[in-house]
Amino acid sequence: MRGASMASDSRSMGDEMNTDEVLGIFREAGAVLEGHFILTSGLRSPVFLQKARVFMHADKTERLCKALAEKIRAAVPGKIDYVVGPAIGGLIPAYETSRLLGVPAIWVEREGGEFRLRRFEIDQGARVVIVEDIVTTGLSIRETIDCLRQLGAEVVAAACIIDRSAGKTHVGVPLIALAEYEVPAYPPDRLPPELAAIPAIKPGSRNI
Repeated sequence: MRGASMASDSRSMGDEMNTDEVLGIFREAGAVLEGHFILTSGLRSPVFLQKARVFMHADKTERLCKALAEKIRAAVPGKIDYVVGPAIGGLIPAYETSRLLGVPAIWVEREGGEFRLRRFEIDQGARVVIVEDIVTTGLSIRETIDCLRQLGAEVVAAACIIDRSAGKTHVGVPLIALAEYEVPAYPPDRLPPELAAIPAIKPGSRNI
């Protein structure tokens, strides 16, 4: 089994990428959209972070995932055996972060509506970190944790590029966020009038 030592990172806290820098990369890529969006959680929001427009660019993706990998190194003691990405949104950031950590990347995908580790085997007791793109309610991470624990893996942490809940979401393991950016999100039956007046668009990948 391959692993990586999570020794203390040499960067100081002041050198970490901050939220403004992360959002700056999203804006450079035209990935901060305004309108009426149905999030993968089912909630509605006037702002959607279209991370696919960021992940089109290898240089932008590398910058974000390098900073996320550094935060993971600083936060997680001991080795990491795998980085796991929930399909589809977590595939690219999980792969790039795993490359920078020097460990294998694997992924879970939906089968019959539930996450399954369809293409890989994982050792009992393997220490894994889940890497997601954007977290709002944390549902995909919690479902991934359930899947991996059923297979005997130890989920030591989860990580994401942006935590839209600004630290309010709890996934059952430590959540390492590169940036926290809280934007309004509403249940479909509690929309403000200005949002209800705009046709809703569903750009996410929950049903894939």
